[in-house]
Amino acid sequence: MSANDTIVALSTPQGVGAIGVIRLSGPEAFSVVAEHLGAWITEAEANTVHFGRFTTGDKVLDEVVATVFRAPRSYTGEDVIELSFHGSHFILNEALSALLTSGARLANPGEFTQRAFLNGKLDLSQAEAVADLIASESEAEHRLAMHQMRGGFSKEIAQLREELIHFASLIELELDFSEEDVEFANRDELVELVRTIQGFVQRLIDSFRFGNAIKQGVPVAIIGKPNAGKSTLLNHLLNEDRAIVSDIPGTTRDAIEDIAVIEGIRFRFIDTAGIRETEDIIESMGVKKSLEKMKSASVVLYLFDAVEPWDIHQKSIVGLIEELDQTQAEVIPVANKTDLLAADTSFHEAVVPISAKSGVGIEALIQTILSRINTTGAGRGDVVVTNARHLHALKATDEALKQSLHAIESGLSGDLIAADIREALHHLGSITGDITTDDLLGNIFGKFCIGK
Repeated sequence: MSANDTIVALSTPQGVGAIGVIRLSGPEAFSVVAEHLGAWITEAEANTVHFGRFTTGDKVLDEVVATVFRAPRSYTGEDVIELSFHGSHFILNEALSALLTSGARLANPGEFTQRAFLNGKLDLSQAEAVADLIASESEAEHRLAMHQMRGGFSKEIAQLREELIHFASLIELELDFSEEDVEFANRDELVELVRTIQGFVQRLIDSFRFGNAIKQGVPVAIIGKPNAGKSTLLNHLLNEDRAIVSDIPGTTRDAIEDIAVIEGIRFRFIDTAGIRETEDIIESMGVKKSLEKMKSASVVLYLFDAVEPWDIHQKSIVGLIEELDQTQAEVIPVANKTDLLAADTSFHEAVVPISAKSGVGIEALIQTILSRINTTGAGRGDVVVTNARHLHALKATDEALKQSLHAIESGLSGDLIAADIREALHHLGSITGDITTDDLLGNIFGKFCIGK
Protein backbone atom coordinates (compact mmCIF):
# COMPACT_ATOMS: atom_id res chain seq x y z
CA MET A 1 0.00 0.00 0.00
CA SER A 2 1.69 3.20 -1.21
CA ALA A 3 1.55 6.55 0.61
CA ASN A 4 -1.01 8.04 -1.79
CA ASP A 5 -3.03 4.88 -2.40
CA THR A 6 -6.71 5.84 -2.28
CA ILE A 7 -9.31 3.16 -2.94
CA VAL A 8 -12.91 3.44 -4.09
CA ALA A 9 -15.82 0.98 -4.16
CA LEU A 10 -19.46 1.11 -5.21
CA SER A 11 -22.39 -0.38 -3.31
CA THR A 12 -24.93 -1.22 -6.01
CA PRO A 13 -28.50 -0.14 -5.18
CA GLN A 14 -31.35 -2.65 -5.08
CA GLY A 15 -34.92 -1.79 -6.13
CA VAL A 16 -36.72 1.34 -7.29
CA GLY A 17 -35.76 4.50 -5.39
CA ALA A 18 -32.68 2.93 -3.81
CA ILE A 19 -29.57 4.93 -2.99
CA GLY A 20 -26.16 4.02 -4.39
CA VAL A 21 -23.11 4.68 -2.22
CA ILE A 22 -19.53 5.19 -3.39
CA ARG A 23 -16.96 4.94 -0.60
CA LEU A 24 -13.37 6.22 -0.74
CA SER A 25 -10.57 5.61 1.75
CA GLY A 26 -6.97 6.79 1.73
CA PRO A 27 -4.71 9.82 2.17
CA GLU A 28 -5.92 11.47 -1.06
CA ALA A 29 -9.64 10.76 -0.61
CA PHE A 30 -10.54 14.43 -0.06
CA SER A 31 -8.45 15.79 -2.93
CA VAL A 32 -9.91 13.17 -5.32
CA VAL A 33 -13.47 14.07 -4.36
CA ALA A 34 -12.68 17.82 -4.38
CA GLU A 35 -12.25 17.67 -8.17
CA HIS A 36 -15.97 16.85 -8.43
CA LEU A 37 -17.59 18.49 -5.38
CA GLY A 38 -15.36 21.52 -4.97
CA ALA A 39 -12.38 22.49 -2.81
CA TRP A 40 -14.66 23.16 0.17
CA ILE A 41 -14.86 19.41 0.92
CA THR A 42 -11.16 19.37 1.91
CA GLU A 43 -12.00 21.68 4.85
CA ALA A 44 -15.03 19.69 6.05
CA GLU A 45 -14.87 18.65 9.69
CA ALA A 46 -14.83 15.03 10.80
CA ASN A 47 -18.11 13.20 11.36
CA THR A 48 -20.20 15.69 9.38
CA VAL A 49 -22.67 15.36 6.52
CA HIS A 50 -22.86 17.78 3.59
CA PHE A 51 -24.96 18.43 0.51
CA GLY A 52 -23.17 19.04 -2.80
CA ARG A 53 -23.33 18.82 -6.57
CA PHE A 54 -21.15 16.15 -8.13
CA THR A 55 -19.78 17.34 -11.48
CA THR A 56 -17.96 15.65 -14.33
CA GLY A 57 -16.29 18.17 -16.58
CA ASP A 58 -18.61 21.16 -16.92
CA LYS A 59 -21.87 19.32 -16.18
CA VAL A 60 -23.65 18.38 -12.95
CA LEU A 61 -24.04 14.62 -12.76
CA ASP A 62 -26.08 14.43 -9.55
CA GLU A 63 -26.88 16.07 -6.23
CA VAL A 64 -25.27 14.03 -3.48
CA VAL A 65 -24.85 13.70 0.27
CA ALA A 66 -21.21 13.45 1.41
CA THR A 67 -20.43 11.89 4.81
CA VAL A 68 -16.97 12.78 6.09
CA PHE A 69 -14.67 10.80 8.42
CA ARG A 70 -11.16 11.90 9.32
CA ALA A 71 -8.24 9.62 10.20
CA PRO A 72 -7.88 7.90 12.57
CA ARG A 73 -11.56 8.02 13.59
CA SER A 74 -12.96 6.00 10.71
CA TYR A 75 -13.64 2.37 9.85
CA THR A 76 -10.30 1.96 8.06
CA GLY A 77 -8.34 4.39 10.26
CA GLU A 78 -7.79 6.58 7.17
CA ASP A 79 -9.60 9.58 5.69
CA VAL A 80 -12.95 8.26 4.43
CA ILE A 81 -15.71 9.87 2.37
CA GLU A 82 -19.02 8.23 1.52
CA LEU A 83 -21.01 9.73 -1.37
CA SER A 84 -24.72 8.91 -1.56
CA PHE A 85 -26.14 9.16 -5.09
CA HIS A 86 -29.57 8.59 -6.58
CA GLY A 87 -29.66 4.91 -7.46
CA SER A 88 -29.26 5.22 -11.24
CA HIS A 89 -26.73 2.75 -12.62
CA PHE A 90 -25.78 5.33 -15.27
CA ILE A 91 -25.07 7.98 -12.62
CA LEU A 92 -23.08 5.59 -10.42
CA ASN A 93 -20.97 4.23 -13.26
CA GLU A 94 -20.22 7.75 -14.51
CA ALA A 95 -19.27 8.92 -11.00
CA LEU A 96 -17.08 5.88 -10.37
CA SER A 97 -15.30 6.37 -13.68
CA ALA A 98 -14.70 10.05 -12.87
CA LEU A 99 -13.19 9.25 -9.45
CA LEU A 100 -10.91 6.62 -10.98
CA THR A 101 -9.74 9.19 -13.55
CA SER A 102 -9.01 11.62 -10.69
CA GLY A 103 -6.54 9.23 -9.06
CA ALA A 104 -8.45 6.66 -7.01
CA ARG A 105 -8.31 2.96 -7.81
CA LEU A 106 -10.84 0.17 -7.42
CA ALA A 107 -10.66 -1.57 -4.04
CA ASN A 108 -9.77 -5.24 -3.93
CA PRO A 109 -12.18 -7.65 -2.19
CA GLY A 110 -12.03 -7.01 1.54
CA GLU A 111 -9.51 -4.20 1.21
CA PHE A 112 -11.43 -1.73 3.41
CA THR A 113 -11.49 -4.27 6.25
CA GLN A 114 -7.88 -5.28 5.56
CA ARG A 115 -6.83 -1.64 5.99
CA ALA A 116 -8.83 -1.50 9.23
CA PHE A 117 -6.79 -4.49 10.43
CA LEU A 118 -3.45 -3.09 9.27
CA ASN A 119 -4.22 0.25 10.94
CA GLY A 120 -5.12 -1.39 14.25
CA LYS A 121 -8.87 -0.73 14.14
CA LEU A 122 -9.70 -4.46 14.22
CA ASP A 123 -7.72 -7.58 15.01
CA LEU A 124 -7.81 -10.49 12.58
CA SER A 125 -10.57 -12.47 14.30
CA GLN A 126 -12.75 -9.33 14.43
CA ALA A 127 -12.09 -8.70 10.73
CA GLU A 128 -13.18 -12.26 9.91
CA ALA A 129 -16.34 -11.67 11.94
CA VAL A 130 -17.24 -8.84 9.55
CA ALA A 131 -17.56 -11.41 6.75
CA ASP A 132 -19.62 -13.67 9.02
CA LEU A 133 -21.88 -10.74 9.92
CA ILE A 134 -22.51 -9.95 6.25
CA ALA A 135 -23.26 -13.61 5.53
CA SER A 136 -25.50 -14.16 8.59
CA GLU A 137 -28.99 -15.42 7.77
CA SER A 138 -30.41 -16.00 11.23
CA GLU A 139 -30.52 -14.32 14.63
CA ALA A 140 -28.11 -16.85 16.14
CA GLU A 141 -25.53 -16.36 13.34
CA HIS A 142 -25.85 -12.60 13.71
CA ARG A 143 -25.45 -12.79 17.50
CA LEU A 144 -22.28 -14.91 17.29
CA ALA A 145 -20.73 -12.68 14.60
CA MET A 146 -21.50 -9.50 16.56
CA HIS A 147 -20.01 -10.95 19.74
CA GLN A 148 -16.80 -11.82 17.92
CA MET A 149 -16.66 -8.52 16.01
CA ARG A 150 -16.91 -6.64 19.31
CA GLY A 151 -13.83 -8.47 20.53
CA GLY A 152 -15.31 -11.10 22.84
CA PHE A 153 -13.14 -13.88 21.40
CA SER A 154 -10.09 -11.62 21.06
CA LYS A 155 -10.17 -10.64 24.74
CA GLU A 156 -10.11 -14.27 25.84
CA ILE A 157 -7.19 -15.08 23.53
CA ALA A 158 -5.28 -11.96 24.61
CA GLN A 159 -5.64 -12.91 28.27
CA LEU A 160 -4.34 -16.43 27.63
CA ARG A 161 -1.34 -15.07 25.72
CA GLU A 162 -0.56 -12.52 28.43
CA GLU A 163 -0.42 -15.20 31.12
CA LEU A 164 1.79 -17.43 28.98
CA ILE A 165 4.07 -14.55 28.00
CA HIS A 166 4.66 -13.77 31.69
CA PHE A 167 5.94 -17.27 32.41
CA ALA A 168 7.79 -17.53 29.10
CA SER A 169 9.72 -14.35 29.94
CA LEU A 170 10.69 -15.78 33.34
CA ILE A 171 11.93 -18.99 31.73
CA GLU A 172 13.85 -16.99 29.11
CA LEU A 173 15.42 -15.04 31.99
CA GLU A 174 16.56 -18.32 33.55
CA LEU A 175 18.46 -19.13 30.37
CA ASP A 176 20.57 -16.00 30.90
CA PHE A 177 21.59 -17.39 34.31
CA SER A 178 21.92 -21.04 33.27
CA GLU A 179 25.35 -21.40 34.85
CA GLU A 180 23.98 -20.31 38.24
CA ASP A 181 21.16 -22.91 38.22
CA VAL A 182 18.38 -20.55 39.35
CA GLU A 183 14.61 -20.77 38.77
CA PHE A 184 12.52 -17.63 38.27
CA ALA A 185 9.45 -19.50 37.04
CA ASN A 186 7.82 -21.64 39.71
CA ARG A 187 7.26 -25.01 38.00
CA ASP A 188 4.21 -25.93 40.10
CA GLU A 189 2.52 -22.63 39.24
CA LEU A 190 3.43 -23.09 35.59
CA VAL A 191 1.90 -26.59 35.55
CA GLU A 192 -1.28 -25.23 37.11
CA LEU A 193 -1.41 -22.39 34.58
CA VAL A 194 -0.85 -24.67 31.58
CA ARG A 195 -3.57 -27.05 32.75
CA THR A 196 -5.98 -24.15 33.29
CA ILE A 197 -5.28 -22.82 29.82
CA GLN A 198 -5.60 -26.32 28.38
CA GLY A 199 -9.05 -26.63 29.91
CA PHE A 200 -10.16 -23.33 28.41
CA VAL A 201 -8.68 -24.13 25.00
CA GLN A 202 -10.46 -27.49 25.03
CA ARG A 203 -13.78 -25.79 25.81
CA LEU A 204 -13.22 -23.51 22.82
CA ILE A 205 -12.43 -26.52 20.62
CA ASP A 206 -15.57 -28.30 21.85
CA SER A 207 -17.68 -25.21 21.11
CA PHE A 208 -16.83 -25.41 17.39
CA ARG A 209 -19.36 -28.19 16.79
CA PHE A 210 -22.15 -25.90 17.96
CA GLY A 211 -20.66 -22.74 16.43
CA ASN A 212 -20.11 -24.31 13.03
CA ALA A 213 -23.60 -25.81 13.06
CA ILE A 214 -25.09 -22.38 13.76
CA LYS A 215 -22.95 -20.82 11.03
CA GLN A 216 -23.73 -23.46 8.40
CA GLY A 217 -27.23 -24.34 9.63
CA VAL A 218 -27.88 -27.13 12.15
CA PRO A 219 -28.23 -30.37 10.12
CA VAL A 220 -31.19 -32.49 11.25
CA ALA A 221 -31.56 -35.88 9.54
CA ILE A 222 -34.95 -37.61 9.55
CA ILE A 223 -34.43 -41.37 9.26
CA GLY A 224 -36.55 -44.47 9.64
CA LYS A 225 -38.15 -47.31 7.71
CA PRO A 226 -40.10 -46.68 4.50
CA ASN A 227 -43.59 -45.27 5.08
CA ALA A 228 -42.76 -44.09 8.60
CA GLY A 229 -43.95 -40.59 7.65
CA LYS A 230 -40.59 -38.88 7.15
CA SER A 231 -41.67 -36.80 4.15
CA THR A 232 -44.87 -35.70 5.88
CA LEU A 233 -42.85 -34.63 8.93
CA LEU A 234 -40.40 -32.69 6.73
CA ASN A 235 -43.29 -30.83 5.10
CA HIS A 236 -44.63 -29.89 8.55
CA LEU A 237 -41.23 -28.67 9.77
CA LEU A 238 -40.75 -26.57 6.64
CA ASN A 239 -44.38 -25.49 6.61
CA GLU A 240 -44.63 -26.32 2.90
CA ASP A 241 -45.10 -29.34 0.61
CA ARG A 242 -41.43 -29.89 -0.17
CA ALA A 243 -41.39 -33.70 -0.30
CA ILE A 244 -43.68 -36.09 -2.18
CA VAL A 245 -45.93 -38.02 0.20
CA SER A 246 -47.14 -41.48 -0.81
CA ASP A 247 -48.30 -44.72 0.80
CA ILE A 248 -45.96 -46.62 -1.54
CA PRO A 249 -42.80 -47.70 0.35
CA GLY A 250 -39.54 -46.36 -1.10
CA THR A 251 -41.02 -43.21 -2.69
CA THR A 252 -38.10 -41.07 -1.45
CA ARG A 253 -35.06 -42.27 -3.40
CA ASP A 254 -32.68 -39.40 -2.63
CA ALA A 255 -32.08 -37.09 0.31
CA ILE A 256 -34.26 -33.97 0.22
CA GLU A 257 -32.82 -31.00 2.08
CA ASP A 258 -34.24 -27.58 2.88
CA ILE A 259 -33.75 -24.76 5.37
CA ALA A 260 -36.03 -23.31 8.04
CA VAL A 261 -35.26 -20.67 10.68
CA ILE A 262 -36.79 -21.56 14.04
CA GLU A 263 -36.47 -19.22 17.04
CA GLY A 264 -33.55 -17.44 15.41
CA ILE A 265 -31.60 -20.60 14.52
CA ARG A 266 -31.14 -21.86 10.97
CA PHE A 267 -31.84 -25.59 10.56
CA ARG A 268 -31.10 -27.82 7.57
CA PHE A 269 -33.78 -30.52 7.65
CA ILE A 270 -32.92 -33.61 5.62
CA ASP A 271 -35.54 -36.16 4.56
CA THR A 272 -33.75 -39.42 3.77
CA ALA A 273 -34.68 -42.56 1.88
CA GLY A 274 -36.33 -45.22 4.02
CA ILE A 275 -33.76 -47.60 5.52
CA ARG A 276 -34.47 -51.21 4.56
CA GLU A 277 -33.01 -54.12 2.61
CA THR A 278 -33.90 -53.74 -1.08
CA GLU A 279 -32.92 -55.18 -4.44
CA ASP A 280 -33.80 -51.94 -6.21
CA ILE A 281 -30.44 -50.44 -7.24
CA ILE A 282 -31.68 -46.84 -7.17
CA GLU A 283 -33.39 -47.24 -3.81
CA SER A 284 -30.32 -48.96 -2.32
CA MET A 285 -28.20 -46.00 -3.41
CA GLY A 286 -30.68 -43.77 -1.60
CA VAL A 287 -30.39 -45.89 1.55
CA LYS A 288 -26.60 -45.60 1.41
CA LYS A 289 -26.84 -41.82 1.10
CA SER A 290 -29.27 -41.75 4.04
CA LEU A 291 -26.66 -43.38 6.26
CA GLU A 292 -24.05 -40.85 5.10
CA LYS A 293 -26.37 -37.92 5.85
CA MET A 294 -27.17 -39.40 9.24
CA LYS A 295 -23.48 -39.47 10.20
CA SER A 296 -22.99 -35.81 9.24
CA ALA A 297 -26.04 -34.57 11.19
CA SER A 298 -26.02 -32.79 14.55
CA VAL A 299 -29.49 -34.12 15.36
CA VAL A 300 -31.04 -37.40 14.14
CA LEU A 301 -34.79 -37.90 14.31
CA TYR A 302 -35.47 -41.64 14.38
CA LEU A 303 -39.06 -41.84 13.14
CA PHE A 304 -41.05 -45.02 13.69
CA ASP A 305 -44.64 -46.21 13.53
CA ALA A 306 -46.24 -45.76 16.97
CA VAL A 307 -48.48 -48.78 16.32
CA GLU A 308 -45.45 -51.10 16.35
CA PRO A 309 -44.07 -52.37 19.70
CA TRP A 310 -41.48 -50.12 21.33
CA ASP A 311 -39.10 -53.03 21.99
CA ILE A 312 -38.55 -53.53 18.26
CA HIS A 313 -37.30 -50.00 17.79
CA GLN A 314 -35.48 -49.65 21.10
CA LYS A 315 -32.82 -52.10 19.92
CA SER A 316 -32.40 -50.18 16.65
CA ILE A 317 -32.09 -46.87 18.52
CA VAL A 318 -29.42 -48.26 20.86
CA GLY A 319 -27.46 -49.50 17.84
CA LEU A 320 -27.89 -46.13 16.15
CA ILE A 321 -26.60 -44.25 19.19
CA GLU A 322 -23.56 -46.55 19.34
CA GLU A 323 -22.89 -46.00 15.64
CA LEU A 324 -23.11 -42.23 16.04
CA ASP A 325 -21.06 -42.13 19.25
CA GLN A 326 -18.00 -40.59 17.56
CA THR A 327 -20.06 -37.98 15.71
CA GLN A 328 -21.72 -36.83 18.98
CA ALA A 329 -25.05 -36.44 17.19
CA GLU A 330 -28.17 -36.19 19.32
CA VAL A 331 -30.68 -39.00 18.63
CA ILE A 332 -34.36 -38.27 19.26
CA PRO A 333 -36.82 -41.21 18.97
CA VAL A 334 -40.09 -39.98 17.43
CA ALA A 335 -43.26 -42.09 17.48
CA ASN A 336 -45.44 -41.16 14.50
CA LYS A 337 -49.08 -41.93 13.64
CA THR A 338 -50.28 -41.49 17.22
CA ASP A 339 -53.67 -40.54 15.75
CA LEU A 340 -54.20 -44.29 15.21
CA LEU A 341 -53.83 -45.03 18.94
CA ALA A 342 -56.04 -44.47 21.94
CA ALA A 343 -55.79 -41.00 23.47
CA ASP A 344 -54.42 -42.33 26.78
CA THR A 345 -51.56 -44.35 25.19
CA SER A 346 -48.29 -43.86 27.11
CA PHE A 347 -44.78 -43.77 25.64
CA HIS A 348 -41.26 -44.28 26.87
CA GLU A 349 -39.92 -41.06 28.44
CA ALA A 350 -37.27 -40.67 25.71
CA VAL A 351 -39.86 -40.79 22.91
CA VAL A 352 -41.57 -37.74 21.42
CA PRO A 353 -45.07 -38.76 20.21
CA ILE A 354 -46.45 -36.98 17.14
CA SER A 355 -48.93 -37.27 14.32
CA ALA A 356 -47.20 -35.93 11.21
CA LYS A 357 -50.52 -36.21 9.38
CA SER A 358 -52.48 -33.92 11.74
CA GLY A 359 -49.56 -31.89 13.14
CA VAL A 360 -50.20 -32.93 16.75
CA GLY A 361 -46.95 -32.96 18.76
CA ILE A 362 -44.87 -31.12 16.12
CA GLU A 363 -44.35 -28.09 18.37
CA ALA A 364 -43.21 -30.34 21.23
CA LEU A 365 -40.78 -32.02 18.84
CA ILE A 366 -39.36 -28.64 17.76
CA GLN A 367 -38.82 -27.66 21.40
CA THR A 368 -37.06 -30.98 22.01
CA ILE A 369 -34.74 -30.34 19.05
CA LEU A 370 -33.96 -26.84 20.35
CA SER A 371 -33.18 -28.21 23.80
CA ARG A 372 -30.70 -30.73 22.36
CA ILE A 373 -28.45 -28.19 20.68
CA ASN A 374 -26.23 -26.05 22.83
CA THR A 375 -27.87 -22.65 22.47
CA THR A 376 -26.87 -21.53 25.97
CA GLY A 377 -23.28 -20.62 25.03
CA ALA A 378 -24.35 -17.94 22.57
CA GLY A 379 -27.17 -16.75 24.78
CA ARG A 380 -24.94 -16.02 27.78
CA GLY A 381 -22.29 -14.32 25.69
CA ASP A 382 -19.83 -17.19 26.18
CA VAL A 383 -17.14 -17.48 23.53
CA VAL A 384 -18.14 -19.85 20.71
CA VAL A 385 -15.72 -20.79 17.92
CA THR A 386 -17.25 -20.63 14.43
CA ASN A 387 -14.15 -20.39 12.24
CA ALA A 388 -12.28 -23.48 10.98
CA ARG A 389 -8.98 -21.54 10.93
CA HIS A 390 -9.40 -20.70 14.60
CA LEU A 391 -10.18 -24.35 15.38
CA HIS A 392 -6.97 -25.47 13.66
CA ALA A 393 -4.93 -22.90 15.61
CA LEU A 394 -6.53 -23.94 18.91
CA LYS A 395 -5.77 -27.61 18.28
CA ALA A 396 -2.16 -26.70 17.51
CA THR A 397 -2.06 -24.62 20.71
CA ASP A 398 -3.40 -27.55 22.72
CA GLU A 399 -0.73 -29.85 21.29
CA ALA A 400 2.03 -27.36 22.15
CA LEU A 401 0.68 -27.04 25.69
CA LYS A 402 0.71 -30.83 26.07
CA GLN A 403 4.33 -30.85 24.99
CA SER A 404 5.23 -28.10 27.45
CA LEU A 405 3.47 -29.94 30.27
CA HIS A 406 5.40 -33.11 29.42
CA ALA A 407 8.65 -31.13 29.38
CA ILE A 408 7.95 -29.60 32.82
CA GLU A 409 6.86 -32.88 34.43
CA SER A 410 9.88 -34.69 32.93
CA GLY A 411 12.26 -32.12 34.40
CA LEU A 412 13.58 -31.05 31.00
CA SER A 413 15.67 -27.93 30.60
CA GLY A 414 14.17 -24.45 30.47
CA ASP A 415 15.03 -23.90 26.79
CA LEU A 416 12.87 -26.89 25.78
CA ILE A 417 9.98 -25.70 27.96
CA ALA A 418 10.33 -22.20 26.53
CA ALA A 419 10.28 -23.53 22.96
CA ASP A 420 6.94 -25.29 23.56
CA ILE A 421 5.42 -22.22 25.20
CA ARG A 422 6.61 -20.04 22.30
CA GLU A 423 4.91 -22.51 19.95
CA ALA A 424 1.64 -22.18 21.86
CA LEU A 425 1.97 -18.37 21.81
CA HIS A 426 2.57 -18.46 18.05
CA HIS A 427 -0.64 -20.38 17.36
CA LEU A 428 -2.72 -18.21 19.70
CA GLY A 429 -1.27 -15.12 18.05
CA SER A 430 -2.21 -16.36 14.59
CA ILE A 431 -5.89 -16.19 15.61
CA THR A 432 -5.90 -12.47 16.39
CA GLY A 433 -3.26 -11.47 13.83
CA ASP A 434 -0.33 -10.90 16.17
CA ILE A 435 1.33 -13.49 13.93
CA THR A 436 0.49 -13.14 10.21
CA THR A 437 1.80 -13.77 6.72
CA ASP A 438 0.88 -12.11 3.43
CA ASP A 439 -0.52 -15.43 2.18
CA LEU A 440 -2.79 -15.71 5.23
CA LEU A 441 -4.11 -12.16 4.81
CA GLY A 442 -4.64 -12.66 1.09
CA ASN A 443 -6.59 -15.85 1.71
CA ILE A 444 -8.82 -14.29 4.39
CA PHE A 445 -9.62 -10.93 2.80
CA GLY A 446 -9.80 -12.32 -0.74
CA LYS A 447 -13.07 -14.03 0.25
CA PHE A 448 -14.75 -10.73 1.20
CA CYS A 449 -17.06 -8.84 -1.12
CA ILE A 450 -15.79 -5.70 -2.84
CA GLY A 451 -16.64 -2.62 -0.77
CA LYS A 452 -15.90 -4.30 2.54
